[in-house]
Amino acid sequence: MNPDPTIGQVAKAAGVGVETVRFYERKGLVSRPERAERGFRRYPPETVSRVRFIRRAKKLGFTLREIAELLALRADPSCEEIRARAEDKLASINGKITSLERMRAVLEELVGRCRAFGSGAECPILAAMEQEMVGPEEGAEKL
Repeated sequence: MNPDPTIGQVAKAAGVGVETVRFYERKGLVSRPERAERGFRRYPPETVSRVRFIRRAKKLGFTLREIAELLALRADPSCEEIRARAEDKLASINGKITSLERMRAVLEELVGRCRAFGSGAECPILAAMEQEMVGPEEGAEKL
């Protein structure tokens, strides 16, 4: 690869689309170089590894704001600070998993009720959702 790749070369090497690189530029995660004499922007070679870092961090569930913070820490790494951020993300993911497991259990129960009622009866799934809309504080518990 060219020592100073174009946006297309950066995108291809990092496994993303050109629009993704442009999006990261707009978000301030990747710096936008000036145009060269032929009109092409030439990126520093480290841009590929930066875009790969962003892509991998997104796959781990980090938001773009969190990724920006990690990138800032990357410049002056503090393993304790980075570990604390990763532990926070892990706690957040565990909370989401718990919430998803509750949702799954409720939906499984409602689907089971629906099968028991058969067609022609009031749909227990819709009835449960209507109860939820009446009063979220009591409806959520009833589900």
